Amino acid sequence: MVTAVLLTLKLALVTTVLLLLVGIPLAWWLSRLTRGWKPLIEAIVALPLVLPPTVLGFYLLLAFAPHSGLGQLWQQLTGNRLAFSFSALVIGSVIYSLPFVVQPLQRAFERIPVNLLEAATIMGASPADRFLSVVLPLSRSSIVTAACMGFAHTIGEFGVVLMIGGNIPGETRVISIALYDLVESQQYVQAHWLAGGLLVISLLLLTLVQLSHRISSRREVARA
Repeated sequence: MVTAVLLTLKLALVTTVLLLLVGIPLAWWLSRLTRGWKPLIEAIVALPLVLPPTVLGFYLLLAFAPHSGLGQLWQQLTGNRLAFSFSALVIGSVIYSLPFVVQPLQRAFERIPVNLLEAATIMGASPADRFLSVVLPLSRSSIVTAACMGFAHTIGEFGVVLMIGGNIPGETRVISIALYDLVESQQYVQAHWLAGGLLVISLLLLTLVQLSHRISSRREVARA
């Protein structure tokens, strides 16, 4: 059980870092995009919110299979299979949790006053400088929210990780899979401890999100 907890925390941490690296520029691009196909891109990003996890996991499993192009390329580059591996869990988790990171960031970026960016441009700031010195500081609360939501959502995954990772101890057996095994074998005491731990972690993360929003609101009032 300890191994499953540590593996889940590792998966959530790696996934959250990758989600921020991918989600921040993607959300910024979407917030600036004005072309007609923007709704389609937003729908693709948000698809995991409504798509059954087993459906997503099934198609990812086909993509990760040894006979697929991606699976063969991964085998050649790393010497290891992609399906039923920790790497597969990371890739699947990033895709499955992407909307939980992109959407709050995109909304935050869209709320940034255009005149602030224009003022920074007039003062000679490059696009990178504007993003680092204006956009990110003003979106700090939303970045915390996105990170917490991505982390929490990764910890609670079941359908996707089961489809692409299976139930390999020490490699792909995360908390949700271990909890299912405990319930199936009627080990309810251990299942209570594991489920209770997930409940506490989720509550703490959501509390952090609410505190971040409250601090951000107070700063906005103070600036006003």
